Amino acid sequence: MHGFYRWSAKWWPGLIPLAILWVVAAWVSTIPLETDLTARSTAALKNTILDKSQITVAGRDVSFSAEAFSEDGRRSAVSSVEATPGVRLVNDETRLVAEAKPFVWVAERDNVRVTLWGTAPLPASRGRIVEAARAALSGTEVSDRMGLKRGAPVRFDAAAVLLLDQVAKLKEGKAVISDTNISLSGMARDLGGREAIAAALKNLPEGFTVAANDVKAPPYVVQANKDPVTNTLTLSGYVPDNTIHAALASAAGRKFGNEKIVDNLKASIGAPGGFAAAVTTALGALSRLSTGTLVVSDREVKLSGDALYEVAADQIRASLARELPQGWQAKAEVSVKPAAAPVDASVCQQLFVQNLTKGRIRFEPSSASINVDSAGLLDRLVEIAMRCPNVRVEIAGHTDGDGDAAFNQSLSEKRALAVEEYLVKAGLPADRFSTIGYGSTQPIATNDTDEGKLQNRRIEFVVRQAP
Repeated sequence: MHGFYRWSAKWWPGLIPLAILWVVAAWVSTIPLETDLTARSTAALKNTILDKSQITVAGRDVSFSAEAFSEDGRRSAVSSVEATPGVRLVNDETRLVAEAKPFVWVAERDNVRVTLWGTAPLPASRGRIVEAARAALSGTEVSDRMGLKRGAPVRFDAAAVLLLDQVAKLKEGKAVISDTNISLSGMARDLGGREAIAAALKNLPEGFTVAANDVKAPPYVVQANKDPVTNTLTLSGYVPDNTIHAALASAAGRKFGNEKIVDNLKASIGAPGGFAAAVTTALGALSRLSTGTLVVSDREVKLSGDALYEVAADQIRASLARELPQGWQAKAEVSVKPAAAPVDASVCQQLFVQNLTKGRIRFEPSSASINVDSAGLLDRLVEIAMRCPNVRVEIAGHTDGDGDAAFNQSLSEKRALAVEEYLVKAGLPADRFSTIGYGSTQPIATNDTDEGKLQNRRIEFVVRQAP
């Protein structure tokens, strides 16, 4: 008996290394098996649409967790793992992706980026939407914050892609899909953008409807800048159509006869009511300034600059808002140009001739009423007269050869008196002026053409040294 114990005491310590070797061998052989089963189980799922998929293998047993987008897809995925060669048992921890009620998707744009949030129905849909956003808004950062949920309406992807094209037309704003209802809001990037978006929404996929379209048009802006250094009037901005464009360009030509006109106007829809009349009136006020800027934005007119004399400044401030169409507002920030240095009689005469050669005082047909287009020219004539305090000025009226000679004679006299009245109301002494009418007796061009008649209908200023 004692011999047995002595023998066993010598034998069992030898089992310890053998057990260690067995454990190591089992562990070493298990690692490749588990790695292989993990790879084969994962490969079995390659054609299955899942989210957050995870496979863990212990020996030949597999724990499989994932979120599926349909019950059939979930069952198919589990069956695929169970059918993987070598797998003994599958611990099924799969579940369905949560369902969104309502199913909401949003594309929101600001000055920096486009943010996609809400939900997409599938990973492929999410990727497709992100790529569509990058294509539609090239050069704009796209931030993807979309989640994945079930419950998307049929043709969701097509609706989202169409809306991304509309978001590209926004300066800022957002597009929303809530189930089958579409909503847009924000500011269009360009004039006409709001109308283009409205037209595109008529092509929504079947089943979708527009719940709200609150896209606003950007301000409808026209600008005019009068620069005395370059003697230029620059027009920029928008006009409703080519007809109004031509009418405004013609009005500018009449009101700014001494300036070169640079016309950068472009046609675009969205003009407010009374647009043409308001811009024409505002251009008339600008023509009376020595230098100035005009901004017409929607139904508001902003005028700033220097009038040629104090009375003109007062008249412009008082009359601009009153002369605009109903519903329009005006803001006139008009100061007075510093008085220019006096000049002698010869320079005075030269300045009168120069201005009356480039421009022409206009009257209503067969009338002594001065046309409003002549206000800017008359103000320049007032300024010249103010620089010539020691001269007398004869204002001479002339007509063309049409009509009765006696009528023309009377008309020429009345027109000369109307000009004198304008100068006196501007603050000049009445005793510095005299008037005379010559009717049609002193033509400077033929009366056989319209152009010749236009030249003959004129007012002349003759400077005479004061006694």
